Amino acid sequence: MDTNIPGSKPRGHFPRKLAIILGLLLGLSLLCLIAVVVAQKHATRKNNKYGIVLDAGSSHTSMYVYQWPAEKENDTGIVKQIDICEVKGSGISSYANEPENAGMSLKQCMDKAKLVVPARKYKETPVYLGATAGMRLLRKQNKNIADKVLSEVTATLDSYPFNFQGARILSGGEEGAYGWITVNYLLGNFKESVWPRFLPRIYPSVETTGALDLGGASTQITFVPDQENIESQGNIVNFYLYGKNYTVYTHSFLCYGKDQALRLKLIKDVQGRAEEKYQDPCFNPGYKRIMKVSDLLTNPCVAGSVPSLSFSQIEIEGTGQYENCQTSIERIFNLTHCPYSKCSFNGIFLPPVRGKFAAFSAFYYVMSFLNATKTPMDQTVQKIKAFCSRPWDEVKAAYPKVKEKYLSDYCFAAVYIMLLLGKGYHFTEDTWSSIQFRGKIGESDAGWTLGYMLNLTNMIPAERPYTPPLSHITYISLLVICSLMMVTPFLLGFLFFCQPKCMRKAII
Repeated sequence: MDTNIPGSKPRGHFPRKLAIILGLLLGLSLLCLIAVVVAQKHATRKNNKYGIVLDAGSSHTSMYVYQWPAEKENDTGIVKQIDICEVKGSGISSYANEPENAGMSLKQCMDKAKLVVPARKYKETPVYLGATAGMRLLRKQNKNIADKVLSEVTATLDSYPFNFQGARILSGGEEGAYGWITVNYLLGNFKESVWPRFLPRIYPSVETTGALDLGGASTQITFVPDQENIESQGNIVNFYLYGKNYTVYTHSFLCYGKDQALRLKLIKDVQGRAEEKYQDPCFNPGYKRIMKVSDLLTNPCVAGSVPSLSFSQIEIEGTGQYENCQTSIERIFNLTHCPYSKCSFNGIFLPPVRGKFAAFSAFYYVMSFLNATKTPMDQTVQKIKAFCSRPWDEVKAAYPKVKEKYLSDYCFAAVYIMLLLGKGYHFTEDTWSSIQFRGKIGESDAGWTLGYMLNLTNMIPAERPYTPPLSHITYISLLVICSLMMVTPFLLGFLFFCQPKCMRKAII
């Protein structure tokens, strides 16, 4: 019986043989596509290397774990920070009376490093400890004790299964220069140097960014100056990174970190005084602090420069007056003596600052606390004045989670920063906007440790890259072929149902 209605198109019947063939083709093409992708992706997994750097600062120690591929770009590793651990307690220089505990303090973070770095990479993972201004001061005060502290630290780090490379005290110049490398690496300012030199540039040359670092015991300024303005070769450091040479100005002012600068100011304040009590304009109104004179006089930054005093402690009461605080702090800077055409302070040569600057460490922490990281210079001053004038009880109530030892110093630290950047480094209202206060750049902390790691990776031989089984062109071509094979069954089915009867017969 004919079920077709006269005048209508005959109903299509999909041949079973064709359906099986198209199904097999679809399955085969899908398997091929998956096999190509999995094989290529598995083969191109990078052979990562790891490095550990401990920043032994004056107030605390931080451990950073870095990772980079064995295949390097222009002999410098592509390094990224993957973990950070803050060591509990003070910096290793605080263990002068118990050096054996300096090494023990690092164990918690080093145990964590064993969990971050794959066990198969332990033996080839370098570990470095760099001590900064706190240990520089301890060495200046007592070299034998400083060596003992480093010896205990070395013994602890050497007991771990990593490739320990040594613990050393960095010079101020190294600290500043490595901080500069970190900043410019994270900002991508080294990338343009891989452009072939024999080809014309299609974009302007990337300028580097200066680095401003402020710790507890020292402060550093580092940038690329105009070469014709160099008058002191002792402040020049040369680096070769990403196929290009860099000539950098750097200077570190030992004893001018924010903690030691406060001690210098207090010593100036108590000189010639007959009474142990005095009012200090650099602390909030109503704030009171008692300090032992012996703690000030035994500090290597001021040792021998102050005559004996008739009292054993000083009692400070804050008044919170910005202008008077400024006058008090200015006395620790020598701004008159300069044997060069231009100086920062204390007779140190400083070429004219140029370009952008990244200010990190205490520069950032203080300005971030005051919410002044992006305000013009005059507005920043107004914010500092407003904070310094707030009663201490009100400040404590407003910031209950901030430790008192940090909270109480914010007024002094903020005024000190303004003087250091203004009168010390000669930033003006016009150039203030060139300073960017940064705690992190991307996912990495701003500081000297990453720059240290980057420079050290130049000394680590690059392994031969793992060659994928398929070239990039072959890989893409196979993806296209497999994709077309997957589309073919659907296309044939579409043609079978939608084309005239003669076309169907031709397909069959």
